[in-house]
Amino acid sequence: MSRYFVTLSYDGTRYHGWQIQPNGVSVQERLQEALSTLLREPIAVTGAGRTDAGVHARKMVAHFDWKGDAIDGQQLAYKLNRLLPYDIAVSKVEMVSEDMHARFSATSRMYRYYIHTTKDPFQRAYSCEIHYPLDFAKMNDAARILMTYEDFGVFCKSGADVKTTLCQVTKAEWVQTSPTTWYFEIRANRFLRNMVRAVVGTLIEVGRGRLSLDDFKKVIEGKQRSDAGESMPGNALFLEDIVY
Repeated sequence: MSRYFVTLSYDGTRYHGWQIQPNGVSVQERLQEALSTLLREPIAVTGAGRTDAGVHARKMVAHFDWKGDAIDGQQLAYKLNRLLPYDIAVSKVEMVSEDMHARFSATSRMYRYYIHTTKDPFQRAYSCEIHYPLDFAKMNDAARILMTYEDFGVFCKSGADVKTTLCQVTKAEWVQTSPTTWYFEIRANRFLRNMVRAVVGTLIEVGRGRLSLDDFKKVIEGKQRSDAGESMPGNALFLEDIVY
C-alpha cells in the first residue's frame, strides 16, 4: 500500500466547505469522485483540515492510499485538472512515506483574512468591506496578545466536537497592502472550527474602540463564545499555507 499527497487550491464559493456533507457539495467529495473515476476504484481522501462553507484555500493537502502499481504523479495531476470543476486545481501529486498523514503530520497552518475599507466591486467576492474607522495599531497590540495564550475555546463554534481547545499561535498580525486594503495573518499548529473568523471579529471590536486590551484578555480567559465578536463572513478567509 502506497500513500500519496495531493496538493490543491480551490475557490470555496460554491461549496459547503472541505468536508463531505449530507446536504451540500464539498471539495472533498469532488476530489474523491475524480480520483475514483481515474483510478477505477473507490478512493477516500483525508484532508489537512476542514474549511467552512465559502472559505477558500490557496494550499490544501490531502492524502489517499493506493495498492496498485506506482502512480505517475504528474500525469495524475494533469488528468485530475481536466476532470475537476473550474474552481478546484491540483498542483502536485506525490508519493510520500506511509507514516505521513495530511492532517497529523502538519506542523503549522496559516490563514489570511482580507478586508477593504472603501467600496470596490473587484474586492467584494474575496474580501470583507468595512464601513467604519479601525485602529489597526491597537488591533495589532491585541493580535500580539493571542500569542501569550494557549486555550482558545472562546473562539470555537458552539457545539463543535473537539477534544481540546488548546492551540499554539506563533504569528498574528494585521498587514496593510494599500491605503484601503489589509489582511490579518495568523499561523498556528492547529485551528478550531470557526476560530479565525471569530478572532477577526473580536479584533475588529478592539479596532472600533468597543473593547480595550484588558477587555480582550478577559474575553479570552472567560471562554464564553457569546463574549467574543461576531463570526466574520467566510468569503474573505483563505487557507494560505500548510507546513510539514
